[in-house]
Amino acid sequence: MTERRMTASSQQRGRFHPFDLMRSIRQWVTGRRSVLQGAHLIALGLCLLTLGATEPAFAQNAVSVNATPGSGGSTTYSVPIQTMLAFAALSFLPAILLLMTSFTRIVIVLSLTRQAMGLQTTPPNQVIVGLSLFLTLFVMGPTLDKMYQEAYLPYSEQKIGFEVALEKGSEPLRAFMTRQTRESDLGLFARMAKVDDKQPVAQMPMRVLIPAFVISELKTAFQIGFMVFIPFLIVDLIVSSVLMSMGMMMLSPVLVALPFKLMLFVLADGWSLLVGSLVASFG
Repeated sequence: MTERRMTASSQQRGRFHPFDLMRSIRQWVTGRRSVLQGAHLIALGLCLLTLGATEPAFAQNAVSVNATPGSGGSTTYSVPIQTMLAFAALSFLPAILLLMTSFTRIVIVLSLTRQAMGLQTTPPNQVIVGLSLFLTLFVMGPTLDKMYQEAYLPYSEQKIGFEVALEKGSEPLRAFMTRQTRESDLGLFARMAKVDDKQPVAQMPMRVLIPAFVISELKTAFQIGFMVFIPFLIVDLIVSSVLMSMGMMMLSPVLVALPFKLMLFVLADGWSLLVGSLVASFG
């Protein structure tokens, strides 16, 4: 009743009222509802007919997912299973890159060098990570070549199975991590895992070797970072002492010392010395 009165009053005044629009929309929806329901039923029927027609074709072209025993006690997996395993392995690629290569030591040393110079965002993080990645490829080059020659190449020629290729590919990586791992760290994780620490390193499980390698890399990176900090710390102390003796209490020592740090780093050819020492530290 109220709606009709307001509509009538709005028509008498010759103005548009929101109730007019609401009533028009409601009438339009009521008239179209049956049409929409019929369209939905027709679409559902077409989908069912399509699925029924294509079901035999799907049954004929179904991809086989199986595993067959191979020679030497190995197992040969079908292509879908191999593809699934490959995509699953890609999810572990960042962890492998960070924790099983030289990337950890390199990126930490470069970050500590930037902090020692008093630079917050220069070089930016993208440059540091990119340089660390290419240095990692340079350091890991012989190991990757060995993995390619001994594992991937025979597997691609179907000379060995997947399990044998995985075992052969892990041997060069294990040898690299063993050379960079301290015996004390390896013994620590062997005792926590209740594994005999007197057995050869080649027989140590990966769950013991990988965390020991990471701890050793962190320790070595902090040692190198400490040596990098010393010359820049001396420059900071000298600048602070000079400013204090001159009575310039309000002048920031960090701002004054920054040009001297940059000049010292450039004159000493710091990037070459730093990168060369990092690469040489891996032996």
